[in-house]
Amino acid sequence: MDGYGGDQVRAAERPHLDAGEPLMQRAAAGLATIVGRLLDDPAERPGDGPGSVLLLVGSGDNGGDALFAGAHLAADGRHVAVLRVGSRVHEAGLAAALGAGAVLLDGPPEQVVTDAALGADLVLDAVLGIGVHGASALRSPAREVVQAIRELARDQRAPFVVAVDVPSGIDVDTGAVADDHVLQADVTVTFGGVKAGLLRGPGATLAGRIELVDVGIADDLATVEPLVRTLGP
Repeated sequence: MDGYGGDQVRAAERPHLDAGEPLMQRAAAGLATIVGRLLDDPAERPGDGPGSVLLLVGSGDNGGDALFAGAHLAADGRHVAVLRVGSRVHEAGLAAALGAGAVLLDGPPEQVVTDAALGADLVLDAVLGIGVHGASALRSPAREVVQAIRELARDQRAPFVVAVDVPSGIDVDTGAVADDHVLQADVTVTFGGVKAGLLRGPGATLAGRIELVDVGIADDLATVEPLVRTLGP
């Protein structure tokens, strides 16, 4: 498994984005497929029903990926709730999610997150993506939201966590973290190429199982030297 830097992935994406290819929609569809599979797997989520998902949505494209995935999941009959934790939101993604039946949670995020997380089978961590350089400490209210879910984990009440591209707060290249306010993922769904920060440093212990979604840039990444080469699949 090779690990690529954030700049390498963005450079590989650029000609496809310039050509108008729907990379975000491909990422979101792949994310929704994996989340749906997890919700339907009795080993991951015992119980009946379609399953419920809580989206922790930040300001960038990472949040857009989660929102479009949420639209797919809601259209498939899943219960989807959206919790905004950034200063802005991907408007088209939010409109798609709400139009498909997702619910936007009201109230200060740090106050509603505990009940929302307890009512969810799965949480999507889409607070920060690869657009952030370096190990970035989460800012309020995302910081308090992550801390609340970490406290549930200590009481063994936390839902299954899926990180969108990378766990929020890790350095995408080195796997370094600024502090301990990073949400441990059970699964990280990453797009285009595996990020180097998922394979080394603290990030390697926070990412859980890595699932790669092909968005159409594999041939481009094959022409560059990855930051990390590992043996095995």
